[in-house]
Amino acid sequence: MNIVLTGSVAFDYLMTFPGHFRDHILPDKLDSISLSFLVTSLDRRRGGVAPNIAYTLALLGENPYIMATVGEDFGEYRTWLESKGIHTGGMKVVPGVFTASFFCNTDQGNAQIASFYPGAMGYAAQLSFHQWEGEKPDLVVISPNDPQAMVQYVEECQQLGLNYLYDPSQQIVRMTGEQIRRGIEGAHALAVNDYEFGLIQKMTGMSPTDILTHLRFMVVTQGAKGSTIYADQQEFHVPVVPPQRVADPTGVGDAFRGGFLTGYAHQWDWETCGRVGAMAATYCLEQQGPQSHAYTPAEFTARYHQHFGSNQRVEELLK
Repeated sequence: MNIVLTGSVAFDYLMTFPGHFRDHILPDKLDSISLSFLVTSLDRRRGGVAPNIAYTLALLGENPYIMATVGEDFGEYRTWLESKGIHTGGMKVVPGVFTASFFCNTDQGNAQIASFYPGAMGYAAQLSFHQWEGEKPDLVVISPNDPQAMVQYVEECQQLGLNYLYDPSQQIVRMTGEQIRRGIEGAHALAVNDYEFGLIQKMTGMSPTDILTHLRFMVVTQGAKGSTIYADQQEFHVPVVPPQRVADPTGVGDAFRGGFLTGYAHQWDWETCGRVGAMAATYCLEQQGPQSHAYTPAEFTARYHQHFGSNQRVEELLK
């Protein structure tokens, strides 16, 4: 299946402060706060929703495409993605701009102070599916990005008759209820977490039944409670795979989407798609960073069988 992923591409700059922020904040001086924290570590990691999903798809044998805007500092990241079998020809460098960056300082109590620089992501609307030069996508994923670009991609997919999975996620709060409704009404599928699902209903006035009327399927992730897939007038609940250790939740939802879409690309049953997503999510949870986990198809398949039992469909990953 030819899958094209749109969404943010970013570097994550992660820092650690060896104390507690609360010890240095004066409540009666918040209007004139001026603080600087000396950190003990700085780690730059590759991130962004589109590459995170693409990475898991590639680990499981797919060769997805990414359409996104990036900065002049993207060269090494592009080389790394291409080494994994991910097509980057649709990633445009914006001159004089850095790739989107997330700066996060975490203290010993896991309190965080963070800033996000959108950088090249703010130019995503310069790209258009009307100018797409590759093979016609079987599925487009519209994930968190510049809000204007997300609205534009929805319109273009509808105009061109392209199936798309709508994944507004963190950008729901930056969009209007009408824009979200429009995205859902023309979508092939919807992927959200349970909180986002409630927020969408509130903002659009649509009931779950109203939403499902427009979709081939919907996936709602529920954290430690697993996920629920709504398709073919049925509900399929998939539990999480217990991790061997919990290292970092960053990108876990993206890994789930990559695993689920791998199953969907193989036309597996809904429950198997969800279970592959759950397994992929746990691999991500066990490592620091959204693209630090790794496994071969054989390792993935063996662990899947160990947890869920034998499944001949999943054996296709070994071919």
